[in-house]
Amino acid sequence: MNSESRKIVKNASVVAGATLLSRILGFVRDLIVAYTLGAGLPADAFFVAFRVPNLMRRLFGEGSLTMAFVPVFSRIRNDRGEEAAGAMARSALRWLVLVLGLLSVAVYFGARPLTMAIAPGFERNPELMALTVYLVRICFPYVIFICGVALCMGILNSMGHFLAPALAPCVLNVSLIGSSLIGYYSGYSVALSMSWGVLIGGLLQWILQQPFLRRMGLSWFGDWSFKDSGVRRMGRLMLPTVLGAAVYQINILLGTLLASFLPVGSVSYLYYADRLVQFPLGVFGIAVGTAALPSLSVLAAKGREDEFSSTLKTTIGLTLFICLPAMAGLMALAQPLIDLLFQRGEFDVAAVGATASALVAYSAGLPFIAMSRPLVSAFYALEDTKTPVKIAIFCLLVNVGSGVALMQYFAHVGLAMAVSISSAVNCLLLSIFIYRKTGGLPVPWSGALKSLVLSGVIGCGAFFGPQEGWLWFALIPVWILVYALGSYVMKSHEAVMLVSAFRRKMGRT
Repeated sequence: MNSESRKIVKNASVVAGATLLSRILGFVRDLIVAYTLGAGLPADAFFVAFRVPNLMRRLFGEGSLTMAFVPVFSRIRNDRGEEAAGAMARSALRWLVLVLGLLSVAVYFGARPLTMAIAPGFERNPELMALTVYLVRICFPYVIFICGVALCMGILNSMGHFLAPALAPCVLNVSLIGSSLIGYYSGYSVALSMSWGVLIGGLLQWILQQPFLRRMGLSWFGDWSFKDSGVRRMGRLMLPTVLGAAVYQINILLGTLLASFLPVGSVSYLYYADRLVQFPLGVFGIAVGTAALPSLSVLAAKGREDEFSSTLKTTIGLTLFICLPAMAGLMALAQPLIDLLFQRGEFDVAAVGATASALVAYSAGLPFIAMSRPLVSAFYALEDTKTPVKIAIFCLLVNVGSGVALMQYFAHVGLAMAVSISSAVNCLLLSIFIYRKTGGLPVPWSGALKSLVLSGVIGCGAFFGPQEGWLWFALIPVWILVYALGSYVMKSHEAVMLVSAFRRKMGRT
């Protein structure tokens, strides 16, 4: 295991821990917001108003900006030194503030037609439309802060710091929790209070990054230029990444559209099942991809091709080591898990069964979705952002085509199966094209086979074991222990690597 692989293991654990905390806080936030805001007119207005900057965050800030910035920043640091890299970062920030500031002014004056485009049905209720327009004007400037945070994330990750950027979503959750409670107990409008909470949360996320940037030696005051060549390069790389993010959003929209032709409840079954799959994917899959990008970018900038391929293979192996048992557990325990989390009130036994079936179908694609993140990071590290987008567009067609075909026979489960199929095709194509670029297969077949066999063992144990009461839940740590010990006994490279990293950590404490 080379030094960059060890860095990825360490940094992925930091990102995963912070993401887990953020997901827990997000769940608490949802509970408190449901209590304070409810599901009436103000709630509809706030959720639509927040959706606008949130969509911008997903298109520009979350992933696309960072993935375009990190390879260019890393190459400039390697070729021209820290001063040139700092000037490029300052120039990028000025461009962000200028473009997003002008966009925020445009949205302020065009908030009503924008709201009509997003929620045209609101026009039938003048009070709802007026409130939503007002909240859009408050919420939208959040996009300036969150894209700035994405830029800070790229700088800090490139310099080996991952904690502060990973904790940023926690700050937003705390801000929304606090603002909703203040609005509720003060008698002020909760929707209005939360809209200001969005803006304050964005500012606090930005502030959180600044001490760590100063510690790394970066100041926002110094040389910069609107004509900086690195920023131009970043802009060219970013356009395809934004298109890729748009393809993902279109994929979700088309899935919902197809589900709307199925019996009532199909959209909800898919939504709840997808939320469960997104939990291990968000905590572990994205963490590994986030940690891998800076290391791969450094190796690509230095032309160390063998280490690049070795590090990518280690990253894929670690992803499979975590996601294969997660897939097995979700598939084996789908029914009792859905029953535990959701069966109450209007969510009856039939809804549990339908959602569990969708969860099984979605879970089959979990390893492929998780593997795609570091594979895409590898392309971006090589400053090739076009190939992943072309593949994503093709897989969008695969998803829609297979979804239309399978929903005729399997209803909503067919749509979930289509997502898994298109994810597998996406992963396969990314692997083929990265092999053509690097000459090395990105999948460690020996380790993957060991993980697959052990995942099958614990999956069968969980499926054929008790699934009533609480015993199935109490046995989950047992299955995790069986998998971990089995991996270590079989000398799985990933298990040995994680144990070594843990021992080094304990030796320093």
